[in-house]
Amino acid sequence: QVQLVESGGGSVQAGGSLRLSCVVSGYVYNCIGWFRQAPGKEREGVAAIYTISGRTTYVDSVKGRFAISRDNAKNTVYLHMDSLKPEDTAMYYCAADRAAYCGMAPGQYGYWGQGTQVTVSS
Repeated sequence: QVQLVESGGGSVQAGGSLRLSCVVSGYVYNCIGWFRQAPGKEREGVAAIYTISGRTTYVDSVKGRFAISRDNAKNTVYLHMDSLKPEDTAMYYCAADRAAYCGMAPGQYGYWGQGTQVTVSS
């Protein structure tokens, strides 16, 4: 019944931009996070948002380049990515959690989408 569906990934050159979307259905969650995992590396949190208040949190490596936002009427959370770098290349996932505190530890989140691939060429 709970579904999270990501879209918007693709291949871009360094310095380009992409906007990822995550449509959430089945429940109203307090926390929605974006995560990424590159081959051979652990999954890491990128950004998280409190769906009611709109408060956001980012990992240091993307601050000033990425922006997470939500449109609650559309049950959608976005990740707008600017000034992309090759090291941003990864599979990007959105995830949902009922917790009052929205952290960026993957283990906190119980509901996950299938991911969308982002590839940035140098």
